[in-house]
Amino acid sequence: MKNEFFYKNPKTILNKGTGFLSGYTHSLNPYTGCSFGCSYCYVREMPVSLFREGEWGNWVDVKNGAANLLKKELRRAKAKGNVTIFMSSSTDPYQPIEHKEKVTRSLLEVMVEDPPDFLLVQTRSPLVSRDIDLLQLFKDKVRVSMTIETDSETIRKHFTPKAPPIQARFKTLEQLATAEIPTQVAIAPILPSRECFPIKLKPFVDRICMDDYFMGDGSGGKRTRKLGIEKKYAQLGLEEWYGPHVINKVYNRFIETFPENHVYVSQAGFEP
Repeated sequence: MKNEFFYKNPKTILNKGTGFLSGYTHSLNPYTGCSFGCSYCYVREMPVSLFREGEWGNWVDVKNGAANLLKKELRRAKAKGNVTIFMSSSTDPYQPIEHKEKVTRSLLEVMVEDPPDFLLVQTRSPLVSRDIDLLQLFKDKVRVSMTIETDSETIRKHFTPKAPPIQARFKTLEQLATAEIPTQVAIAPILPSRECFPIKLKPFVDRICMDDYFMGDGSGGKRTRKLGIEKKYAQLGLEEWYGPHVINKVYNRFIETFPENHVYVSQAGFEP
């Protein structure tokens, strides 16, 4: 099905950081909806999706005037104290529509002029490399968190067929490292991977964050269970990779390659 795009005029752009994001003062979403439409995405079970016509992944709202809104709201927020921003909590700021609309880039341009105390950019898209020129200007006040849930393209295609290829994300890590932009890999949620996964990542990042469905979906795994995601593991005969025990197995693999204090679990890994 072809994606539908809608142009909205929001009244606000910064939202208060709560729950999983309580370590941040604000979250910032350039779009509503996400055309990557990952099968396990817990946002499918949130009001933004449940009370909307059309399947999650097939529609995206583009936020008109986002940069002007942010300019005003950021100034007000900074007048009250420190400002830390998580971009994005319920969409990918670098999904394909960003090529054309450049909403995310316009928001970065505002923040370069009036920087928050810290900005985390959460994405799974190689398009983030387009904005390296802006990200460098934040210096140590930014961290790019690149989602790479697995090192297997077969697994990627099964769970997230519309998401960018794994190899393209590795190439992006290399570009970010060359540009000396603080970067972590978010293995979130953990998908089946090979034992050499940590070794593949080591040349590009020194910080790993991992999460699973049971800690990371904001409901103790209930939202994910409603999606029937366990069936997708069964289709590949990989049932042993589904369950709260899996994170320990993957964590132990990673601390053989990375210092233990550089491997974070769940919420702690996304904190400012």
